[in-house]
Amino acid sequence: MKIILFSRKSIALRTEDIEAIFGAIERYSFDYAINKAFAENIEKLTSRTIAPEFIYDGVVGEQPSDAIMVCYGGDGTLLEGVHRLDGADIPVVGINGGHLGFLALAPRENIKEVFDGLASGNLHLEQREMLCVEGLAEEKLYALNEVAVQRLGASMISIDATIDNNPVATYNGDGVIISTPTGSTAYSLSAGGPILAPSCHSFLLTPLAPHNLTMRPIVMPDSSEVTLHINTRNNEASISVDNRTFKVSNDTILTIKKAKRYIRLAVPHNISFFDSLRNKMMWGVDIR
Repeated sequence: MKIILFSRKSIALRTEDIEAIFGAIERYSFDYAINKAFAENIEKLTSRTIAPEFIYDGVVGEQPSDAIMVCYGGDGTLLEGVHRLDGADIPVVGINGGHLGFLALAPRENIKEVFDGLASGNLHLEQREMLCVEGLAEEKLYALNEVAVQRLGASMISIDATIDNNPVATYNGDGVIISTPTGSTAYSLSAGGPILAPSCHSFLLTPLAPHNLTMRPIVMPDSSEVTLHINTRNNEASISVDNRTFKVSNDTILTIKKAKRYIRLAVPHNISFFDSLRNKMMWGVDIR
């Protein structure tokens, strides 16, 4: 088995976590690859030296069929790790280096148990849908969480939205978010959108600070094709595709639909989506 390690330069590493990860890799004789920023952080923090042949930069490239990506950090780190796969069908495991996340579910105190599970093949994999975005770049772009169209500057933005060629509304305000069920607990949630269980075959359209207060989020089948026609007074708007941001000009048209690619997220057997909700949202906690 080959472990594809990924973390970001900004992540605060703990020496004991690094030793736990490499101790498990050595114990089970796993092959491994590690991204450049993670390797540099490890070498600064510990006495370990990572040989160049184990370091990758950019996308992970071709890997053996039994490869698994292990991301150390938070949900943002896992999102970036997913994009480093560039569509490769490699399961992703998230070890949370900080607060409880909705994607990086395994706490860092359970690093040993995570690698024990990898070695035994005792993984629970959930297939998570992704969005495909056209009209933003020469190539298609992909999002696991959401695509957000937002204003730049003080003036509100106007977005004409259609779903399967049916006009829905003109959204005047700060913008709109199209999200997957996975992304329903991210930006969309903070904008007042509903929470969808990851297994729901649906997408969300959530308005951002709409000028018309009757605007409400819409849940649609994941077979839908959404078109967004962007109109902005200052000739620019901001588009976020997960953790990547682009500027676009006035009159840009985006087409967003279900991607043909997906990710397989490894979820600890003892932590469900509803466990994460209950703990993260502090449901049932008496804070009086």
